[in-house]
Amino acid sequence: MSLREQVGQLMMVGVNSGGLGSEGRTLARTRAGSVILLGNSTLGAGPTRRVVSDVRDATRRPHGVKTLLAVDQEGGQVQRLQGRGFDTIPSAQSQAEQSDAKLTANAEDWSRQLAAVGIDANLAPVADVVPADLGTANAPIGLLRRGYGSSPRTVSAKTTAFVTGMDRGGIATAVKHFPGLGRVRGNTDFVRRVVDDQTTRRDPGLAGFAATIDVGVDMVMVSSAYYTKIDADHRAAFSTVVIGSMLRRDLKFDRVVISDDLSAAAMADLAPGTRALRFVRAGGDLLIVGDPTQADAMADALQQAARDDPGVARRVAKSATRVVSLKADRGLADCAR
Repeated sequence: MSLREQVGQLMMVGVNSGGLGSEGRTLARTRAGSVILLGNSTLGAGPTRRVVSDVRDATRRPHGVKTLLAVDQEGGQVQRLQGRGFDTIPSAQSQAEQSDAKLTANAEDWSRQLAAVGIDANLAPVADVVPADLGTANAPIGLLRRGYGSSPRTVSAKTTAFVTGMDRGGIATAVKHFPGLGRVRGNTDFVRRVVDDQTTRRDPGLAGFAATIDVGVDMVMVSSAYYTKIDADHRAAFSTVVIGSMLRRDLKFDRVVISDDLSAAAMADLAPGTRALRFVRAGGDLLIVGDPTQADAMADALQQAARDDPGVARRVAKSATRVVSLKADRGLADCAR
């Protein structure tokens, strides 16, 4: 691959679930290797299949490597694809009431519905543990009923069941938001500095992440919050301690580390290119860029830094290899690492 193509494999650019617009030109320019469908759609399976086809046609792919299409299909208030052909998925809080076997079977059904329209990855499940005494005061998870409970053991069982079912139906998964958003109050999509002052490097609340890694989850999404007892000076997505020490060494995760949305308003204190570089330098592999107007700046910054710095060039190549390896595992590339 050319350097531009390698950088493109690190990009997951947002496109409206209802249809492809001017974002198509951005996908082509950046050589984006992955796309996430954003915004709730009630079009149903048939029209969604056409949207997915249009997106694939708009991308410029290296020989032998296809585009990965992702969506947030957790259930409850976070179910992007709805309408005929898609079950109404209950929230994680409701899913937790199902037996593990039943949740696995249901997740397999939901997975097959995604695969039928050309989706490759579901950015779920949520492994964040929300303490019972915090509950709905936890804006990103508890308020939206996105969590499986306040017990790390329960969260481990349900996230594992969800990942297993999705895998059986042919869909890759991304457990989130490492090392957990269960103890914060602010939502990192909107609040610039969200701080967790409790979670530690070997916290019991990490159990859900460890369990899904053990059963082969494809990706781990790193949060954009600060963790003062782990690395007070850096957002988790920009922290070598969180990505390198905790994920890679402690949990022995060697697959794709994906960011939360690096174009979110809460990141506005940093230029888009700076965000991309900090994530990759910290050891991250795949950048979510929900706002496609920021994608060019991020891709350009990574390409220029890789030209100027052999260390960045090696990081880009290593991350591109991880992403292509994931694609190979999912039938989207005819080569492996």
